Amino acid sequence: MHRVLTRYHLARLAHLDRTTGQPIRRYEHQHPGDLIHVDIKKLGNIPDGGSHKIHGRAEGNRRSSAHRDPARTRTRHGRPNLGYHYLHTAIDDHSRLAYTEILPDETRETATAFWTRAHDYFTTAGITVSRVLTDNGSCYRSHLWRDTLASAGITHKRTRPYRPQTNGKVERFNRTLLDEWAYARPYHSETERREALTPWLHTYNHHRGHTALDGQPPTSRVPNLSRQNT
Repeated sequence: MHRVLTRYHLARLAHLDRTTGQPIRRYEHQHPGDLIHVDIKKLGNIPDGGSHKIHGRAEGNRRSSAHRDPARTRTRHGRPNLGYHYLHTAIDDHSRLAYTEILPDETRETATAFWTRAHDYFTTAGITVSRVLTDNGSCYRSHLWRDTLASAGITHKRTRPYRPQTNGKVERFNRTLLDEWAYARPYHSETERREALTPWLHTYNHHRGHTALDGQPPTSRVPNLSRQNT
């Protein structure tokens, strides 16, 4: 089967978008900072003692119930809702350099404050940001977000409605983040998982090879970060 697929030059699974099944067409802006992709990913919290990945589904649900407090509600399936956190991410289109924070919500104040810190991060790396691309979430349509970017001379672009692939680089990063950090191993608590984010992000930026970068990490395209490669 492999010889037949090779003979007809059919795409490898790694070259196809997991959602649409269409070949991935790579593009990138010429310089760091030409475009920064920004997005938010909602993620459920892990109960103390670990989830069903450690104890099995029945025991994991029992532990979740034991840790439930009055402020927590139950889902429509009857399982306890331990709350959520929100992964706010900014990733540079050219270098794939990423900056992520775990925050409690996705309000305009939180999203804008995140961007201010992300902008400082890119500036410290020697990247001058000229454009930012987001989806059409309410926080990104707020006057606060608009004015914050405008005051820094940054152009804000939004994706077309119902076309998340327009912001594909950050969507792909989110998938990598879930596969290699959030769900990479069983965690015994939400605190343990959160503590693992910073080391993983450092590995992603400084050491993990990227197919679109000829097997090199993002720091290879951001010279100002090379001295931090420890």
